[in-house]
Amino acid sequence: MNSSSSRWRRWWPTPESLKGNRWLGWLGPSLYHPRLWRITRRGLALGMAIGIFFGLLIPIAQIPFSAALAVALRANVPAAMASTLVTNPVTFAPVYYLAYQTGQEVLAVVDAAGFAADSETSASNVRPLAPALPAGSQATGSPEEMAVKEPNWITDLTGVGRPLVVGLALFAVLGGLIVYAVASVAWVFHVRLKRKRRLRRTVAVTPPSDRTFP
Repeated sequence: MNSSSSRWRRWWPTPESLKGNRWLGWLGPSLYHPRLWRITRRGLALGMAIGIFFGLLIPIAQIPFSAALAVALRANVPAAMASTLVTNPVTFAPVYYLAYQTGQEVLAVVDAAGFAADSETSASNVRPLAPALPAGSQATGSPEEMAVKEPNWITDLTGVGRPLVVGLALFAVLGGLIVYAVASVAWVFHVRLKRKRRLRRTVAVTPPSDRTFP
């Protein structure tokens, strides 16, 4: 138990190690606040929620953002940094694929609802617009062909990026809330279990003559 704990502590960041980090050194003395390193129910749950949020929301600079917000909210900094590993080389592709699919479904529902609400009013007001032509020239081709089109790579990027951003935002918010709730409940059960075990050990080592019975 002691050996595993000491081995685990070697990987646990310290205020000194973070102060020398080029991404977190700007936080300065605020990194030394004792609440940032104390393991409490609120600090641990909030730190994990922050790490999950940034780990799912953005693909880069997850640890600096998580540590900075943990410092601002007085959450556990190591928990916030470690929880960003929810996205790693193994989980990156599945998470982003599911986020993209989820974003597509959400946007389809939103677009369908908006189209149904505006279909009657928009149908009477929309008119095809033709681009202005110089004097003496004649229009050639259909209006669709004459319409100014965006480059294909911009269209593809917009089509992929919008559902992905929506899906990642939903995953980040819901994931952070769920992790905070689960960590808080797990902490309460852990404390109660420790109390029960401590009470059993106390009763077991107490001589029968010293025990009080109702």
